[in-house]
Amino acid sequence: MSAPVRIGNCSGFYGDRISAMRDMLEGGELDYLTGDYLAELTMLILGRDRMKDANRGYAKTFLRQVEDCLGLALDKGVTIVTNAGGLNPAGLAAALREVTTKLGLNAKIAHVEGDDLITRAGELGLGAPLTANTYLGAWGIVECLNADADIVVTGRVTDASVIVGPAAAHFGWGATDFDRLAGAVTAGHVIECGTQATGGNYSFFTEIDDMRRPGFPIAEIFDDGSSVITKHPGTGGAVSVGTVTAQLLYEVTGGRYAGPDVTTRIDSVELTQDGPDRVRISGAKGEPPPPELKVSCNSLAGFRNEVTMILTGLDIDAKAALARTQLESWLTTKPKELEWTLARTDHPNADTEEAASALLRCVVRDPDPAVVGRAFSSAAVEIALASYPGFSLTAPPSNGQPYGVFTPGYVDAAEVPHTAVLPDGSRVSIESSAQTQVLTDPADPTLPEAYPAGAVRNVPLGTIAAARSGDKGGNANVGVWVRTDEQWRWLAHTLTVDELQRMLPEAADLTVTRYLLPELKAVNFVIEDILGAGVASQARFDPQAKGLGEWLRSRHIDIPEELL
Repeated sequence: MSAPVRIGNCSGFYGDRISAMRDMLEGGELDYLTGDYLAELTMLILGRDRMKDANRGYAKTFLRQVEDCLGLALDKGVTIVTNAGGLNPAGLAAALREVTTKLGLNAKIAHVEGDDLITRAGELGLGAPLTANTYLGAWGIVECLNADADIVVTGRVTDASVIVGPAAAHFGWGATDFDRLAGAVTAGHVIECGTQATGGNYSFFTEIDDMRRPGFPIAEIFDDGSSVITKHPGTGGAVSVGTVTAQLLYEVTGGRYAGPDVTTRIDSVELTQDGPDRVRISGAKGEPPPPELKVSCNSLAGFRNEVTMILTGLDIDAKAALARTQLESWLTTKPKELEWTLARTDHPNADTEEAASALLRCVVRDPDPAVVGRAFSSAAVEIALASYPGFSLTAPPSNGQPYGVFTPGYVDAAEVPHTAVLPDGSRVSIESSAQTQVLTDPADPTLPEAYPAGAVRNVPLGTIAAARSGDKGGNANVGVWVRTDEQWRWLAHTLTVDELQRMLPEAADLTVTRYLLPELKAVNFVIEDILGAGVASQARFDPQAKGLGEWLRSRHIDIPEELL
């Protein structure tokens, strides 16, 4: 097999470790360095930036990183590919050219555009959002790399595309090399969230020797699409079948993972430990992509405010009822939405005041900023000496802040003007995939033989199972996996939709779908509408569902003693 292409990651979100670009360039050999800066919430933040200044709308931290590291990257022959262009990839490309001139370097800058559909949102049936960006694929990146670009910046592409593009360009893959593309998508999905592939947010983190500063991941991708996930020597964290499984299950649904270039069969992927901090990914199968592209739409929905009261000691329910009655009656105008949540974090006969306290949270939303601004904040403060004994707040309420909602949309791929703008300024139009296939769920895999009945113990699910959860608009996914065939036999038969809804009462009245992934010894659940209108709406305590899997692991369930 020919030598692999080494593709590193230095960012999993806008705000990630600022030193990571230099760390990755200095830590060892790379061919490409990539970074993911965009999330659903980030697009809303960038949209508000663009409202203030039409020249903004990109990730400014990336520009700082390049100014620090561009000379080093050029000296080492490392090409940088990133989606940091956000809503304004042309603006970021222009700013990068200014940086290269300032540094006296001759870096060739290219960018990819066409994802921004805001001016056509109405005609495409997307309404009137603040931002409307479709998820482009890798072929615009490939054109830029084939034109010898040193840096390629994009707007909204799929998270894995910044990895797929370099692999496809390096090996000369074609648009119908679906298995190879699926393998690169799998590797890209693993490394695009940075240190989540090297021990971050990992259920069994206590098994990792050094978690002080996990290293960023690297994908060594081969011509057949297989890969090895690793990291630079001497960096913290770990790369194991477990850490890679965790990331594979992050924000996916079932066996088919659709993208603009290929539909990847996640249910075909095999993982094997290939040495210390090396995990081989093989077996990925690809199918033609769906004919439509997904569009991420963000809209400003109004204004929100909140206050959290501390209730200590006895009569918690009565204290909460009094505070609620008072605050609601003191508001001269009732907000359109008013939600109360009582978190019973208190313990009887507690030996610290904090352990004796519960938290009562009130969230308000309204189209009028005045209703949730000073009027609400003043009422929440003014009841202080007239309410329950021991009244206090975690912090004074603010003046209210705008909030947004996320709505997914879909458009025909042929309607999207995917364009590569090469270093010399010439423009290349990227055709949508000529071969498509409507997305359907694969047939349910055959259940393994049930684990035999016997003595059980009622213990936390996390005693034997790991989990990873995350957000997709208003939905959340929770992937749960185990490490042995015997545990898998038990998990597949036991952790059903009904059992999940018992263990997570928040999901009891919601639509939940379960998907089996036998190769990963995993079950994945999609819980619809648990996040309301998405992360920006702050609909629940954990708005991005990052802790949902850990809550599930903490819940007790009967597990056969032999599996413990």
